[in-house]
Amino acid sequence: MIEVLGLTKRYGRVTAVDDLTFTVRPGQVTGFLGPNGSGKSTTMRVLLGLATPTGGDALINGRDYRTVRRPLHEVGALLDANHVHGGRRAATHLACLARGNGIGQARVTAVLDQVGLADVARDRVAGFSLGMRQRLGIAAALLGDPGVLVFDEPVNGLDPEGVRWIRELMRSLAAEGRTVLLSSHLMSEVALTADRLVVVGRGRLIADTTVTELTRRGSLEEAYLSLTAESVAHRAVAPAERGRR
Repeated sequence: MIEVLGLTKRYGRVTAVDDLTFTVRPGQVTGFLGPNGSGKSTTMRVLLGLATPTGGDALINGRDYRTVRRPLHEVGALLDANHVHGGRRAATHLACLARGNGIGQARVTAVLDQVGLADVARDRVAGFSLGMRQRLGIAAALLGDPGVLVFDEPVNGLDPEGVRWIRELMRSLAAEGRTVLLSSHLMSEVALTADRLVVVGRGRLIADTTVTELTRRGSLEEAYLSLTAESVAHRAVAPAERGRR
């Protein structure tokens, strides 16, 4: 389970995440939606111990990520598919991650096959397309067979077949009882995969709902755009209103 509890993150005078609270439960895919600059990436960076919160907590199975001894066994994440040394071979990259977490070579072979990279396991990452790098990042996330998975824009660079594959993978992982958080700025994509939606804007929670509930407001795209527009308008008006008090 993922719990974000009153999370706030400021960079100087800029508030990237503002008192954000939501829960991602096991057994379902939760879509984490919001336009660029809405605070999604910052939230995930705090969750994965890459940034320190200004206030509040972001917990995985009730614990701060930084206290987990062998993190790949508890949480797998894909944040930036390009964050791999181009000179490394795909299998070598995964083997290095595996050794640091007490994972055997057999698991490296298994995840390479699972993501469709078995035939290029000995190739250097520098020659990989973005879609292949995405698959390698997903393989790294799956390496420790974790119960919690966090994916940031995982369909970037994938062809239509690859997009269908990632949708099926997310659903199958959730069906196994895992906690799956899928971040995107595209409602059209997330709606085809997610069971539940957490929508944020300007660092604040806009909606925590299901796809079915959101469609009652009209088409998914229209409802999503309406929610984010309302959030922007509220944040723009609020300071002026406070100034008149």
